[in-house]
Amino acid sequence: MLSSMLGQFLETFPEAQMSLQRFGQEEAQRFKWIQSEKEGRDLGDQAIKLWVLQHWNGFLRQRWIEHLQGKTCWIELQKEDFGLLQRRFRTSPLINAILDRLKVLKENLDIILWAQDVFSRSEMQEVLDILEELDVNSCRIRCEFDPKKELAGGSKQWAELFRESGFPEASPRS
Repeated sequence: MLSSMLGQFLETFPEAQMSLQRFGQEEAQRFKWIQSEKEGRDLGDQAIKLWVLQHWNGFLRQRWIEHLQGKTCWIELQKEDFGLLQRRFRTSPLINAILDRLKVLKENLDIILWAQDVFSRSEMQEVLDILEELDVNSCRIRCEFDPKKELAGGSKQWAELFRESGFPEASPRS
């Protein structure tokens, strides 16, 4: 019943829905402008690529949490998950500690290892249940405005971008 009410609300007020791709692109453009101002020249697509590389995953995770909290409905995320925290975990004493770790890009395994050191066996089961229901892996969405798709130089240009951004070079896979 709540799901159908949510669907009716979102159909009635489509402005309550936002696009991760559009909002992310706006953020990347702001980043490009700021970085270009600092450099005193237009950095172009290189700044957008750098934003995607450095910020997309964190941006996406924060928007996913907003979606779960019921603050903003992001059209690329599962509609049923909108407001899930209020509906399902309002009384959980563990949810805030788990969310704190998710906000800093911790993954399921990181949270499980931390929880094993902190919680009792019964609380540990609740942690596992929460992680299963939240399903952090469902919010992994590719950045569609990523200019890297248009790079003709391939990995050589990416290696240069990594060096310029301060990331250590990856060793070749065997």
